[in-house]
Amino acid sequence: MKIGELAAATGTPVRLLRYYEEQGLLEPDRLDSGHRRYGDGAPAVVRRIRALLDAGLPTRVIRDLQPCIRQDGTIAECTLETLQEHLEGLDNRISALAETRTSLAGLISATQAHEQALV
Repeated sequence: MKIGELAAATGTPVRLLRYYEEQGLLEPDRLDSGHRRYGDGAPAVVRRIRALLDAGLPTRVIRDLQPCIRQDGTIAECTLETLQEHLEGLDNRISALAETRTSLAGLISATQAHEQALV
Protein backbone atom coordinates (compact mmCIF):
# COMPACT_ATOMS: atom_id res chain seq x y z
CA MET A 1 0.00 0.00 0.00
CA LYS A 2 1.05 3.60 -0.58
CA ILE A 3 1.75 5.99 2.27
CA GLY A 4 -1.58 7.78 1.76
CA GLU A 5 -3.43 4.48 1.99
CA LEU A 6 -1.57 3.60 5.20
CA ALA A 7 -2.42 7.02 6.60
CA ALA A 8 -6.10 6.49 5.80
CA ALA A 9 -6.11 2.94 7.18
CA THR A 10 -4.59 4.01 10.50
CA GLY A 11 -5.82 7.57 10.93
CA THR A 12 -2.19 8.67 11.14
CA PRO A 13 -1.01 11.73 9.21
CA VAL A 14 1.45 11.09 6.37
CA ARG A 15 3.91 13.44 8.03
CA LEU A 16 3.88 11.27 11.16
CA LEU A 17 4.40 8.10 9.14
CA ARG A 18 7.46 9.69 7.56
CA TYR A 19 8.70 10.59 11.05
CA TYR A 20 8.26 6.99 12.18
CA GLU A 21 10.32 5.93 9.18
CA GLU A 22 13.05 8.47 10.02
CA GLN A 23 13.14 7.11 13.57
CA GLY A 24 13.59 3.54 12.32
CA LEU A 25 10.16 2.41 13.52
CA LEU A 26 8.56 1.75 10.16
CA GLU A 27 10.36 0.32 7.14
CA PRO A 28 8.70 0.60 3.74
CA ASP A 29 9.96 -0.97 0.58
CA ARG A 30 11.02 1.51 -2.09
CA LEU A 31 9.96 1.27 -5.71
CA ASP A 32 12.43 2.14 -8.45
CA SER A 33 10.69 5.50 -8.63
CA GLY A 34 11.51 6.08 -4.95
CA HIS A 35 7.90 5.84 -3.80
CA ARG A 36 7.21 4.02 -0.55
CA ARG A 37 5.27 0.78 -0.44
CA TYR A 38 4.10 -0.72 2.81
CA GLY A 39 3.26 -4.36 3.39
CA ASP A 40 -0.04 -5.72 4.63
CA GLY A 41 1.25 -5.77 8.23
CA ALA A 42 2.09 -2.05 8.27
CA PRO A 43 -1.25 -0.91 9.80
CA ALA A 44 -0.67 -3.24 12.78
CA VAL A 45 2.87 -1.88 13.17
CA VAL A 46 1.59 1.71 13.14
CA ARG A 47 -1.11 0.89 15.71
CA ARG A 48 1.51 -0.74 17.91
CA ILE A 49 3.80 2.31 17.60
CA ARG A 50 0.89 4.58 18.54
CA ALA A 51 0.02 2.41 21.56
CA LEU A 52 3.60 2.48 22.80
CA LEU A 53 3.79 6.24 22.31
CA ASP A 54 0.50 6.60 24.21
CA ALA A 55 2.11 4.59 27.01
CA GLY A 56 4.74 7.32 27.28
CA LEU A 57 7.63 5.58 25.56
CA PRO A 58 9.92 7.71 23.39
CA THR A 59 10.60 6.63 19.82
CA ARG A 60 14.20 5.62 20.60
CA VAL A 61 12.94 3.15 23.22
CA ILE A 62 10.24 1.84 20.89
CA ARG A 63 12.92 1.24 18.25
CA ASP A 64 14.99 -0.70 20.80
CA LEU A 65 11.95 -2.74 21.86
CA GLN A 66 10.91 -3.75 18.35
CA PRO A 67 12.98 -6.97 18.32
CA CYS A 68 11.05 -8.05 21.43
CA ILE A 69 7.62 -7.59 19.87
CA ARG A 70 6.00 -10.85 18.88
CA GLN A 71 4.07 -11.44 15.67
CA ASP A 72 0.76 -11.17 17.54
CA GLY A 73 1.75 -7.70 18.82
CA THR A 74 2.40 -8.72 22.41
CA ILE A 75 5.64 -7.71 24.03
CA ALA A 76 8.13 -10.37 25.12
CA GLU A 77 9.58 -10.42 28.60
CA CYS A 78 12.92 -9.09 27.31
CA THR A 79 11.35 -5.63 27.52
CA LEU A 80 10.20 -5.90 31.12
CA GLU A 81 13.15 -4.05 32.68
CA THR A 82 12.85 -1.16 30.23
CA LEU A 83 9.10 -0.88 30.77
CA GLN A 84 9.55 -0.98 34.55
CA GLU A 85 12.16 1.80 34.36
CA HIS A 86 9.75 3.98 32.41
CA LEU A 87 6.96 3.25 34.87
CA GLU A 88 9.23 4.26 37.74
CA GLY A 89 10.08 7.46 35.89
CA LEU A 90 6.38 8.22 35.47
CA ASP A 91 5.77 7.56 39.16
CA ASN A 92 8.58 9.98 40.04
CA ARG A 93 7.18 12.67 37.77
CA ILE A 94 3.69 12.17 39.19
CA SER A 95 5.07 12.56 42.70
CA ALA A 96 6.97 15.72 41.72
CA LEU A 97 3.85 17.14 40.06
CA ALA A 98 1.78 16.39 43.17
CA GLU A 99 4.30 18.31 45.29
CA THR A 100 4.26 21.20 42.82
CA ARG A 101 0.47 21.20 42.87
CA THR A 102 0.40 21.30 46.66
CA SER A 103 2.80 24.28 46.66
CA LEU A 104 0.75 26.14 44.06
CA ALA A 105 -2.51 25.46 45.91
CA GLY A 106 -0.86 26.81 49.06
CA LEU A 107 0.16 29.99 47.27
CA ILE A 108 -3.34 30.47 45.93
CA SER A 109 -4.88 29.95 49.37
CA ALA A 110 -2.44 32.38 50.98
CA THR A 111 -3.12 34.98 48.28
CA GLN A 112 -6.89 34.60 48.65
CA ALA A 113 -6.65 34.84 52.45
CA HIS A 114 -4.53 37.96 52.17
CA GLU A 115 -6.95 39.56 49.68
CA GLN A 116 -9.94 38.77 51.93
CA ALA A 117 -8.14 40.27 54.92
CA LEU A 118 -7.75 43.53 53.01
CA VAL A 119 -11.47 43.73 52.27
